[in-house]
Amino acid sequence: MTNFGYTIWIPLLPFLMFLLLGLAGNKLKAKLSGLLGTAGLAVITILSYFTAYKYFFGGENAEEGFQKIQAFNTVWLNLTDKLHIDLGILLDPISVMMLVVITTVSLMVHIYSLGYMKGEKGFERFFAFLSLFSFSMLGLVVATNIFQMYIFWELVGVSSFLLIGFYYTKPSAVRASKKAFIVTRFADLGFLIGILILSFNTKTFDFITLTDPSGPAFSQSTSAAFMGLSVMTWSMIFIFMGGVGKSAMFPFHVWLPDAMEGPTPVSALIHAATMVVAGVYLVARMFPIFSLTAPVALHVVAYVGAFSSLFAAIIACTQTDIKRVLAYSTMSQIGYMMLALGVSGYGGHEGLGYMASMFHLFTHAMFKALLFLGAGAIIHAVHSNDMTDMGGLRKYLPITHMTFLIACLTIAGIPPLSGFFSKDEILAAALHSNKLLFAVEYLVAGLTAFYMFRLYFSIFWGKDTHYHHTPHEAPFTMTIPLMILAVGSIVTGFIPFNELVTSDGKPFESELELMVAIPSVLVALFGIGFAYLLYFKTNGLPDKVAGFFKYGYKWAYNKFYIDEVYIFVTKQVIFRYISTPIAWFDRHVVDATMNLIASTTQNVSFRIRDFQSGQIQKYAFVFITGAVMLAILFIYFLN
Repeated sequence: MTNFGYTIWIPLLPFLMFLLLGLAGNKLKAKLSGLLGTAGLAVITILSYFTAYKYFFGGENAEEGFQKIQAFNTVWLNLTDKLHIDLGILLDPISVMMLVVITTVSLMVHIYSLGYMKGEKGFERFFAFLSLFSFSMLGLVVATNIFQMYIFWELVGVSSFLLIGFYYTKPSAVRASKKAFIVTRFADLGFLIGILILSFNTKTFDFITLTDPSGPAFSQSTSAAFMGLSVMTWSMIFIFMGGVGKSAMFPFHVWLPDAMEGPTPVSALIHAATMVVAGVYLVARMFPIFSLTAPVALHVVAYVGAFSSLFAAIIACTQTDIKRVLAYSTMSQIGYMMLALGVSGYGGHEGLGYMASMFHLFTHAMFKALLFLGAGAIIHAVHSNDMTDMGGLRKYLPITHMTFLIACLTIAGIPPLSGFFSKDEILAAALHSNKLLFAVEYLVAGLTAFYMFRLYFSIFWGKDTHYHHTPHEAPFTMTIPLMILAVGSIVTGFIPFNELVTSDGKPFESELELMVAIPSVLVALFGIGFAYLLYFKTNGLPDKVAGFFKYGYKWAYNKFYIDEVYIFVTKQVIFRYISTPIAWFDRHVVDATMNLIASTTQNVSFRIRDFQSGQIQKYAFVFITGAVMLAILFIYFLN
């Protein structure tokens, strides 16, 4: 077997860069810090591409399927004779694919940030945090066991907290970072509970053992645990809860729009290919258990994904902050991926949904990173996030305009761009499994095309805005990543994922289903056409449409008041009826008891302090008095 031992350096190099820039960054020139961080990412990107080539095309994996390879493994903690926590590198189709995705997007973000963050206070700190984030995500995707994944899962949360709150003097950024951290902690509690249930019943954390159809996880499928659901079903539902939080699915989605308070390159890194797809990756990693032992949990995955995709798409149609539109778009596209996993079977063509989900994850990384970085170039030019302050920018930003248009066409599903192929595989999988979810995703496809071209026309066409200063194209450090990602958005749709990344590691035949593809393109064109009528030129139609939907539009614009519901429940229910009584009990019972003990001890000590006065006559008096009393008691009991 080909030696993959060198892959240990893929997660280690960004960690070393984090230590170097974090500890010595302020002693280096800012530009040098950025170049070192970028160079480190360039090296691991090359290693990742080399690993992917060796794994998929090196000749070691024949037609019977791609095998799981432990390139490195060491025991970290021994809990029992059988149960132990290891640290290592696991290579299989999805982990190798994720290495390519993460390093590609992260490298583009590093290069882009050299221009976007130039002159910012904390430039060195920013690149140190980027390296920590890359290390955390890479450690997560190559984990050999679920507990190692959980460790790096939490590290991803910490590093995203640091990046979202990079502008720590800005109150809204601090609030957003805390919100993201706290919301995902609630979800991660479910993840941890799921891990404990799973490991208690299977006596292992190891992914190879857990996902082996002949392994211990599959002997638990018939044992009922609670409310008629098996142990494995409950453990998978709790594990999926962690994925819901990290991937910002309903109802743990509320942190995602607020995360836009971080620098735009951070938004691209978090929303394109890294943090938000961690939940999708988690379900894909545990997919054999979901599919073969916990079909109810897989249905939960499908319906949560479908609802989240529709919910987010509706909200995206009403937002005016370009980064928030893209944030809700990400939530919607992640919902697509979750739905595809939820309607998939295991093995062969039954695993079409699994393959489609991974395919869309890959293509989405390219065009969503392009959209966010393009948005950063627009903000860099006009110094505003609000698309109502924009219009006619095609004349000033030609490269950004063309690359942004390519990304919009890609996410809308226009052939022959990559989004068309991956999205239609998802629709085909839904059609064969669940007609209701198929219909929902067709509607989402139309909404996606509409809100993306609403954004495009409003920014680059629409009104001819008179800017305070003449907008100009971003520097080459920012436009080169846009052009590279635009090429990626075009060509990645031609990658034969059905031969490379499948649910059981074995290739299967797949072809474009015209009965799905043609209507989906027509739906997308209808969405684009409707956006053209409303936003290509300034007119009163948008206000008329908003007035027609009236309360529906208001609810969507205010994000269906989910944040307000959470605030109400937190302040009026939890704080008032739970936290306040507990605080009263803590203050008046627990603290009062401790204070009573302390004051009693103090008073008693004060009264008997003369026993330790140091005066010999007092000691003699006490001694004689005690001796007399003992003598009296002795005589009394003798009689």
